[in-house]
Amino acid sequence: MTHARVFSPADFRAGVAGMLPAAFALVPFGLVCGVAAAGVGASPAEMLGLSAIVFSGAAQILATQLYAVGAPVAVIVVGCFVIGLRLAMYSAAMAPQVAALPVRWQRLLAFLLTDQAFAAAIRRFEGSDDKRPAASHFLGGGVVLWGGWQLTNAAGYFVGNAIPASWSLDFAVPLCFIALLAPLLRERAAIAAALTAAVVVVLLAALPMRLNIVVAGLVGIAVGAWVATAHARRKAAR
Repeated sequence: MTHARVFSPADFRAGVAGMLPAAFALVPFGLVCGVAAAGVGASPAEMLGLSAIVFSGAAQILATQLYAVGAPVAVIVVGCFVIGLRLAMYSAAMAPQVAALPVRWQRLLAFLLTDQAFAAAIRRFEGSDDKRPAASHFLGGGVVLWGGWQLTNAAGYFVGNAIPASWSLDFAVPLCFIALLAPLLRERAAIAAALTAAVVVVLLAALPMRLNIVVAGLVGIAVGAWVATAHARRKAAR
């Protein structure tokens, strides 16, 4: 397939329209990410680079928090990698769907892959043997999400810099993490993972370079996976 033959303006516009509600829903989160970047003293270029390249609210919040406490770059990168592991599952599901597309399309859609984009795209890809309309629809939705994310991050950043330093914006980062975590604590595996990570991060606080955060994340993931597997086996045995 060539680039010209893949792109469909009608499907692109449909993707844009379909993703607008999700883009508006992300506005508060984008503002918080921008405020958090301002709170740790990031420059406008650093803020835009983080939001444009990383393009992940959870990873951006984690990166700003680790940066604020002086963690080495390697620890920040590993931490963001761990928090983004779910995207590997999305990629595995999407890979066979985009295999027939040109490589540049595959790379572009991979960059735009998010929770919202995956949820909207996977059924379209699986519902037709012709992947071109779904690819254009995915592109439209991804462009809306990415563009809106840059605007809201920038707005949050400049609002954050306008707030007096005496107000202290440090509270924004942990509050955002709590807002992300609380809705997930409904199943045993998630609760076990969170509690394990909380205990480990405190017990290993003496580790250098804030490695306790990365280790706690990995141990929490392992415990959560073990609890989920054990629960599934018990249900299957009934």
